[in-house]
Amino acid sequence: MINMEEKDMDIKTIENNNAPRDSGNGSESKTEILNMVREYGKKARAKVWEQSIDFEKLTAPCGLPCFECIVYLAGYSDELKKLVATVLQIPEENCVCQGCRAEKGMCGPLPVSCHVYPCAQEKKVLTCGDCEDFPCDYLHPYADQALKPHNTKVFNLCLIKKMGLKKWAEEKAEKVIDTYHYEKWRL
Repeated sequence: MINMEEKDMDIKTIENNNAPRDSGNGSESKTEILNMVREYGKKARAKVWEQSIDFEKLTAPCGLPCFECIVYLAGYSDELKKLVATVLQIPEENCVCQGCRAEKGMCGPLPVSCHVYPCAQEKKVLTCGDCEDFPCDYLHPYADQALKPHNTKVFNLCLIKKMGLKKWAEEKAEKVIDTYHYEKWRL
């Protein structure tokens, strides 16, 4: 999953690539761009949820909901694909991902491999929450990655264990992402 704030976005780059804008003056802030990503993502999500979703296939072993990821959802929305490709500065055709399991631990456009996926394959567990070593250092959060949803893994895995995968996917996964990215921290 990718959060647009993780990129050091240059608004001029977005303007030069004709990314969708909500105003004609070319002065979109990061917040406005994130709101556009969220708006297009919600529309694409509605298309995905009209279909039958294989939650086991589209939940990464680490607990990230691939079915909520903007790069996965970009496959269902040309507007979202264009915006995400522009922000990530990659060609639109590279801005697709079929989910962690289908991509064998790779996130389509990102040039990094995951350590969790091969570990889960080797241990023959659906999610890390099913592993006797849970939680392990592969799930450790990092402060320099705090803007990315990867720091929600352990929370998601605990919810999956408590609620069951299908109920978590249907009732909680979207709320976790929205809370993480758009709500204010509170005690």
